[in-house]
Amino acid sequence: MADQTPAGTPATPAGPPAGAAHHRLRAAAHRHLARHPRAAALVDRLTPRSVRARTTLAACASVAVVLIIASAAVILLLRVNLERTVEADAREQAQAVARLATDGHLTSPLPLDHGTDFIQVVDANGRVVAASQNLTGRPPLAPARHHPNGHRTFNLDARGHAHHQRVTSIAATTPTGPVTIYVGASLHTADAAEDLTTAALAVLSTVLLFTVGALTWRATGRALRPVEAIRAEVAAIGDRDLNRRVPEPRSDDEIARLADTMNAMLQRLEAAGTRQRRFIADASHELRSPLTVLRTQLEVALAHSDPDVHADLVAGALEDTERLQALAADLLLLARLDTTDHDWPDEPVDFADLIHTTVAARGVEPHPVDVHALTAITIPGNPLWLRRLLTNLLDNAQRHARSHITVRLTTDRASGHAVLDVTNDGPPIEPADHEKIFERFARLDDARSRDDGGTGLGLPIARDIAAIHKGTLTVLDAPGATTFRTRLPIPPQPSPAKVMK
Repeated sequence: MADQTPAGTPATPAGPPAGAAHHRLRAAAHRHLARHPRAAALVDRLTPRSVRARTTLAACASVAVVLIIASAAVILLLRVNLERTVEADAREQAQAVARLATDGHLTSPLPLDHGTDFIQVVDANGRVVAASQNLTGRPPLAPARHHPNGHRTFNLDARGHAHHQRVTSIAATTPTGPVTIYVGASLHTADAAEDLTTAALAVLSTVLLFTVGALTWRATGRALRPVEAIRAEVAAIGDRDLNRRVPEPRSDDEIARLADTMNAMLQRLEAAGTRQRRFIADASHELRSPLTVLRTQLEVALAHSDPDVHADLVAGALEDTERLQALAADLLLLARLDTTDHDWPDEPVDFADLIHTTVAARGVEPHPVDVHALTAITIPGNPLWLRRLLTNLLDNAQRHARSHITVRLTTDRASGHAVLDVTNDGPPIEPADHEKIFERFARLDDARSRDDGGTGLGLPIARDIAAIHKGTLTVLDAPGATTFRTRLPIPPQPSPAKVMK
């Protein structure tokens, strides 16, 4: 028997890769838009700009691609199964006729089974030996329509109208010689089922596509509603409304975390603004007092011609001028320390030597200073700023000590820090004030600090310098003493084995 395989389709010449064709198509579209500004403007206007529209369009496009692929696969599988069924029926009919031909029992017309359109038996000379009723008197099919694969699909106007048929051919041997049996099975049922399935899938896909678009549009709108509320609230917050907060959704998702982060940022901004306003107010107050005293002294000096009074007033004015100069220098240094564009100073500094030279350069002071810094410790830093840190701590200790001050430098190898302790035997600081004393212009004893020359900026400057050096400055209370402890990181030292290598 001849092979019975499905009819082949014409070969398609190999083309360029799909990616290259896509790029060429995009390039051609860009060239076309470049030559037509109005079309480019129209495309720009039609391009969705909102996240909601883009998300909905992307979801619909993705679902449409999936539906097209799935529908094509379903239709293809349905077509293949239906054609196999038709071929099986035609092959069974052809085999039955072949058995009749072999036994010499061919009759004309030949009966048709269910699903078979026609039967024709042709001998080796091209003469019709037998045929079904609908092909009686018709010329043989073999000379014009024989297919090398045994069967094929073609339009056959056998009953007055064109319809697809699957033709199967089988060779058989009869008592009078070899014959070829042609059996045609109608594909009308397969075509109708394919058309009905295609229409049903098109309707269902359209409904599903619109449903996905509507659900995506609604879900995206609900998801982005808190974002819009956050945006509107942030847009309404001015530089004087930093106490306002954005609404936080009750869900535990990315938008809720965004709102929490925004509120934390607004809280930091509010705190920074409050500190800045308080700092400006305190600086204005601190500058106004010595300026007022200085002006009064100068006015009195101008009004009195007594040389002794004049000399005392000039000396007082010079003292207030020095205080103003120190305050201006502290404010300038704070402004430099507050900038965020400076890098961590990394110049190697012999911290022990810096302590000894700084204490020695201060000369005679009201209270003696005992220095315990025997170990040479090298840390990365800015020597001018580290000297200023130590100077501020010593100035603070001199103002509050009763009899003596101790400076001690040690190392904490476990944590890799140099530890500087500046201790005075003055009155202890209440635990509640341990952080307050590091606020700018903060004074626990306002009148005494002004009398002894304190500006309220020494300890804040010292802490900022320690922070810039990636260190800390804290207060430790001990019986009969107060210690300011500074911890600064020490770079790791190479092990002996690595040094030998």
